[in-house]
Amino acid sequence: MTAIFIALTMLVVIQLIYPVVTIALAQLFGKESLENDQNPEKSHHFACIITAYKNAGIALPLVESLLRQSYKEFTIYLVADDCEELDYDFTDPRFVLLRPENPLRLKVRSIRFAVDHFIKQPDFIVVLDADNLAHPQFLEIINDYANAGHCCIQGQRRAKNLDTTYAALDSLGEHYKNYIERRVPYLLGGSAVISGSGMATETQLYLDYLNSKEISLGHEKGKRMLQEDKILQNFILHKNNKIAYAHQAIVYDEKVANAQAVETQRGRWLYSYFQNMPNALGILDKGIFQLNFNKAYFGFVTLVLPMFIQVGIALMLAFIGLWLAPWYSLAIIASLVLFAAGVIWSLYLDNAPAPVWKALKHSPRFIFRQVRSLWKTRNPDKHFQHTEHNKEVSVDDVLKPKP
Repeated sequence: MTAIFIALTMLVVIQLIYPVVTIALAQLFGKESLENDQNPEKSHHFACIITAYKNAGIALPLVESLLRQSYKEFTIYLVADDCEELDYDFTDPRFVLLRPENPLRLKVRSIRFAVDHFIKQPDFIVVLDADNLAHPQFLEIINDYANAGHCCIQGQRRAKNLDTTYAALDSLGEHYKNYIERRVPYLLGGSAVISGSGMATETQLYLDYLNSKEISLGHEKGKRMLQEDKILQNFILHKNNKIAYAHQAIVYDEKVANAQAVETQRGRWLYSYFQNMPNALGILDKGIFQLNFNKAYFGFVTLVLPMFIQVGIALMLAFIGLWLAPWYSLAIIASLVLFAAGVIWSLYLDNAPAPVWKALKHSPRFIFRQVRSLWKTRNPDKHFQHTEHNKEVSVDDVLKPKP
């Protein structure tokens, strides 16, 4: 019994202290270079695919933000899946509106539909959600990373709305993940975790992913399909490629505004996390036995438990340890303190805005909703409904200086 307790304690302690340790390593030894002497600079053509389901109107500000990019070599493909008719007052030839005859009801099907209707062969495919907004220099910065030789580039997602406590707490998690799972691994020579939108991938690599057996099997599973971003990142790692993180290439993302939305969204994420564990273990295993730092680090990062589960298990073990091994309880408490320090440090380094800091004291409310969301992972067909987006704000609104 004591041996099992000690083993579990060691696993939890490693997960709790790894954020602050890796941040320190990145601060001391991390580096980023976009120099590439082997290939001349090129203005890559980007296919920007926007997937809209039920509500294409929410994508209008995103289309406007893309048409105002400082970089001009791109085509926008808006897939309006099962959406009402809307008049799009866009005459720019770089905008293509696609309306599938039959509902697709799956993001990856919408992406496939856009690919099948390309009017120009792109160099990179950029995937965006309908509720996103693109910073005016988003594609320009992505092109710099493409010219540095990167085959997959994840931009930085930031909140476009911080108008509720839940939205601010959702953004808190994004800032933490942006730094711990993307910025730090990239600076240390590893791969960033893909966010799900705001990423650009070389066209042929992305087409190979769309034609992979994992995607084919996923079509049959519907809502039980592993999230397409996880399939993509696993596919890229298995191809021995790296995922870059362009922290200055900003995409604004709508955050959940209420408790019910938190439970629905987190239930989906948790289901996908547990579903992906065998894949993450496989990547970690290959990284260790092949002495491949990129795979080993990425496998570990994608295996780390969600924050609220880490803390819950740690507190439970600390309580049990009072009877089994008091010194280990002390180690767990010290690790929890370091974990909290890592969270605060990551928020500071990722320039989290004031509403996020103010929302910290309400974290227990968010954690409670996440615990409730665990129940929803039992029946994804029933509980995983489409998340409704209704924050129709322009990129100008987001870029306005806050008082």
